[in-house]
Amino acid sequence: MAGVVVTRPNRLFVEPVLKALAVALCYYVAGRLGLLGRLVVEGVVVTPIWPPTGVAVVALLVYGLRVWPGIALGSFLVIASLTTPRLTTLVTVFGSVAGPLCAALLLRRTGFRLDISRLRDGLALVLSGLTAMLIGPTVGVGMQVLTGDLETGDFWSVWLAWWVGDAMGVLLVTPLLLVAMGAVGRPRRNGWTELVCLVLAAAVLVPVAAISRLSLLYVVFPLLIWAALRFQLAGSMLCALFASVLTSFEANARQGAFEHLSAVEIMVKLQAFNGAAALTALLLSAMVAEARATRRSVENACNELAEVLEHLAAGGPPPEPFASHAVDTETDGPPGT
Repeated sequence: MAGVVVTRPNRLFVEPVLKALAVALCYYVAGRLGLLGRLVVEGVVVTPIWPPTGVAVVALLVYGLRVWPGIALGSFLVIASLTTPRLTTLVTVFGSVAGPLCAALLLRRTGFRLDISRLRDGLALVLSGLTAMLIGPTVGVGMQVLTGDLETGDFWSVWLAWWVGDAMGVLLVTPLLLVAMGAVGRPRRNGWTELVCLVLAAAVLVPVAAISRLSLLYVVFPLLIWAALRFQLAGSMLCALFASVLTSFEANARQGAFEHLSAVEIMVKLQAFNGAAALTALLLSAMVAEARATRRSVENACNELAEVLEHLAAGGPPPEPFASHAVDTETDGPPGT
């Protein structure tokens, strides 16, 4: 008995620590991957897509709010890999933790489902991602202006690039991580021929759209619609992430549709495309999932009703669960007896 008493507190302490360390590792790896497509706006390093925000939101939703120290540690390690940490680094780390925390709290308050099976789930993820991610850039860029590391006139351009990068991390990475963790239903297993056709089409059209100087980025959207309608969240978000990552690299190299554009014009054009792709894939997939769930509910209700009518026509008792309900009615007795 004494062994049980001693072991249980240790387990309650060790498990959150291990989860926080795992979150910190995932955050750091996602940060290093995100920095591969980094851009420099007014001397500040920003990324069109910042995957760690998606990692942080999923960790808080799945493992609980107690893993926030892992987010703080991961954020600190990412910053330390770029520059020597200073006192202002703690402010940036605070913004990196506060944004995902607010997003997770907002999602919980709206009754967000991890399977994103309703349109309201998709809208909640979009709204929470856009609003909660205001914290990080406001705190981070504001501190750089106060310390003199950034000119006041450059505040909005850097702030906008920072905010959109954090928001895109939530909108693009969070759904894919939920799919990978099994929170979202898998796509249907049949239709491999159609899946291969979609992959081949994406492998051909997305690079052409990104590399072409004719600004053919709009040809990606039929692929997103196709993926959402037939393969729901897993297919559409993978397609959107592939298109966004490839387009971000082309923007960083100032090639294709981003040739001869200024840094601000590149960020506006790139983030407009990334945002439109993420919203199309996420919201359309949620609508399709909700419609399919509604259809399954109607079909089940129709099957149950047909079974009841069949039993009544044959003169037998109604099937379960209707039989138990009939027994309770007979026990109470009909009105007036």
